[in-house]
Amino acid sequence: MQILKQRDLVDVPWKNGGGITRNIARGMRADQAVWTISRADVAQDGPFSDFAGMMRVLTVVSGGPMILETPTAAIDAALWQPVRFDGGLKVNSRLTGGPLTDLNLMFDPAHCDGDVLVRQGAFEDEIARPKHGLLAFHILSGEPLIDDTRLTTGDTAIVDQDCAAVQLRPDDALLEIRLAYRSQSDAIKLCIADR
Repeated sequence: MQILKQRDLVDVPWKNGGGITRNIARGMRADQAVWTISRADVAQDGPFSDFAGMMRVLTVVSGGPMILETPTAAIDAALWQPVRFDGGLKVNSRLTGGPLTDLNLMFDPAHCDGDVLVRQGAFEDEIARPKHGLLAFHILSGEPLIDDTRLTTGDTAIVDQDCAAVQLRPDDALLEIRLAYRSQSDAIKLCIADR
């Protein structure tokens, strides 16, 4: 299991000055990223970058909420509620509760399928990694125990074995991030972000 502590992530300012991204990990096939996991601090309203060809699962992990305005609808992005949409969709974010931090999973559906689940409250069980894919946990609150390692808010654990033993106390919460690789995507290589 690989642990990325929140304090070690590198700040990358947005070109438009509206926030900061902190890369966590990505899956590379040759020189192409087929999935990415990152945190972003969003300081003001503004347009989302165009990630055409990718699907996006966004979860507000602190602060918030915000409304994602698209040409046809408005998507409510509330605290700890993952929302899924096309990365190429024209989106303008409107902060309704001040600055926030979100976690983004983006993936190329030609190579994999991804999902983000919230686990909150008392829980103890083993969680299996997809047979061909990735399992990661991003801590939302408390100090969950993953394979006998205690993590804190903002930390990420990337599981490299078949399953992980997860223990949550009543005040603990985390995101379970799952990626299942398609058969032609065996060459995807895990790359942890620079720290």
